[in-house]
Amino acid sequence: MSQKYQLAQVNIARAKAPLDDPLMRGFVEQLEPINRLAENSPGFVWRLQTEEGDATAIKLFDDERIIVNMSVWESFEALKDYVYSGEHLALLRNKKSWMEKLDSPSLVLWWVPQGHIPSPESAKLALAALQEIGPSPAAFTFAKPYPAPHLSDSPAASEQSFQSTAFEVG
Repeated sequence: MSQKYQLAQVNIARAKAPLDDPLMRGFVEQLEPINRLAENSPGFVWRLQTEEGDATAIKLFDDERIIVNMSVWESFEALKDYVYSGEHLALLRNKKSWMEKLDSPSLVLWWVPQGHIPSPESAKLALAALQEIGPSPAAFTFAKPYPAPHLSDSPAASEQSFQSTAFEVG
């Protein structure tokens, strides 16, 4: 029996100012409704957040102004439908008002076994892999997607396989 997979994603952005700065008010006011929209969207599985439901409090990088959004979806199509429609699309169109342009990839997608919650460290590895080698089955983008694997691996084996691939980079 083959393993089923779900799509993990992480995107990062560097805020132009601290979140409590008036410049960021329009962005901050949309966080709760946008997160609720994601959680109620078809195909949504999970998102990274604190026990209080605050994803902006999670810091994966030394830079305090880097905001992390990490989630898992049932399929590539489900995530794409959410990202590129409705209120989320409107938020994306205003991104330049609140976020600085990064010199490295800000979004990466990768497949995880169904039921597996990826670690924040695996998200950092996926971003690094995308930057170092470009889109691949281990780390890809909306513009250059890869299909889910057809292998029958355990979640631990799949995560180890991804991490091995990412560590071989550079």
